[in-house]
Amino acid sequence: MIENHYEVDIAIVGAGAAGITGGIEVLDAGAKCIAFEKLAEAGGAAAISGGGCCIVGSPVQKKAGIQDTPDLAFDDWMAWGGSSADAVWARYYLEHTLYDLYYWAEQFGVKWLDMKPQEGNTVTRWTRPAGNGKGLMTNLIKAYLSKGGEIINNVQVNQITQTNGKVSGLIAANTVSGEKITVEAGAVIITSGGFNSNIDMVLKAKPELKEHRVMVGSGFGSHGDGHKMVKKVGGYLTHMNHVWFYCYSTPDYKDQKAQRGLVCRHIPGYIWVNQQGKRFHNESLSGGNTMSPAVLRQSPPHCWAIVDTPMKKNLEIADPYYRNGDKIIRENVEELLNNSPFIQKANNLETLAKKINVPVNAFIGEIEAYNTAILNGLENDPAFGKPLKNSKAFDTPPYYAIQFFPTARKNFGGIKTDKKCRVLDKHFEPIPKLFAAGEACGMAGGHINGKAGLEGTMLGPSLFSGRVAGAWAAELIGFGNGFTGRPNR
Repeated sequence: MIENHYEVDIAIVGAGAAGITGGIEVLDAGAKCIAFEKLAEAGGAAAISGGGCCIVGSPVQKKAGIQDTPDLAFDDWMAWGGSSADAVWARYYLEHTLYDLYYWAEQFGVKWLDMKPQEGNTVTRWTRPAGNGKGLMTNLIKAYLSKGGEIINNVQVNQITQTNGKVSGLIAANTVSGEKITVEAGAVIITSGGFNSNIDMVLKAKPELKEHRVMVGSGFGSHGDGHKMVKKVGGYLTHMNHVWFYCYSTPDYKDQKAQRGLVCRHIPGYIWVNQQGKRFHNESLSGGNTMSPAVLRQSPPHCWAIVDTPMKKNLEIADPYYRNGDKIIRENVEELLNNSPFIQKANNLETLAKKINVPVNAFIGEIEAYNTAILNGLENDPAFGKPLKNSKAFDTPPYYAIQFFPTARKNFGGIKTDKKCRVLDKHFEPIPKLFAAGEACGMAGGHINGKAGLEGTMLGPSLFSGRVAGAWAAELIGFGNGFTGRPNR
């Protein structure tokens, strides 16, 4: 092998969730594999996520007394995602979550801890691993490397090469030295993630948002590189306007352009007000299919999350600087609260209203109405029906106002593939020796979720589709028998 030239059975672009699980399958089939990662560390968007996966019929569910089936989960999925959800891939994933995700990951040291209710689910299915996304990926990366897999970091892949009409490798460059890298491979798997850290691609997909402030919040390397390369070799991109927004994130003031959003979680009892100082939504419904449309309807489309001192006790910022796995780095969170120009702080509510430039009387009226409902022992607030069980009165200064903007978080559209994860062209025919999985494919297949996801339906299908892609890529070049798995029917 000459320097900067690699020959390998399977070349994988991206070492995130789908790339690593795909690599494990390649290695288990007996083939050799190299994953080329743009960033200095592997893990992708999965490593900074909450790690939750939509899993059906798990021991965690049964321990909680929950009876669940793939049929019930499928009905929820299709009702939530709508007509643009891929029914074939949705059922394929749901029927394989127990044996081919839950138990499969356990053999590599992943421990599934607990569940969290998510909007749209008839029963609780969102299942969290120890250490959140970082813990999950740490175990899977360790397994991949122990089996003989290789990860080469700081590699920007720029082109998929073809020979006689078949994919034959990659052209790339080292992002540190600038040196050219060429790769010769029996097959290529694209697992480069989404495009939600590329604001230009986000606004191209959602042109109606061009006049408003929109932030990016996906993996640090999610710039749509794979989409562009696949399109150049004839691959079909589908449902690209299906962008999943979170609206509980504030700009990262450490980002020079303040373009990256920091997702803020675990603030029980807070309320949101618009720039008119008025509440506009049931804050307990904070999902991408409920809160995001509500915020986008405001003028301008942002809101302020109002918090008093006890409410911020468990505030979690979903970013490596503020969290180490499932451990919150509290001093860094306080640093954000005290220094971000997008967060205001005051010792009384009138001053806070003035600092965020909302009408004082309207703002204080909302707080007083909310406090009255709590002090009167109501189960739900009269204005929007929000459950008050986990709420407290706003009575302990200093008070905070955290400015939230729409944040492009997940891609629900992308590269179209078949059930073997073969990339399809505009005629829906496979491009020889080219596979794709994960968020580059809208998590799986191209549009598995449709317009809305049940949560856990992003990371879970990415992990699963990676396995499918790896097994079939290996089979194509003579290793193993492809992916069969064990459905839970």
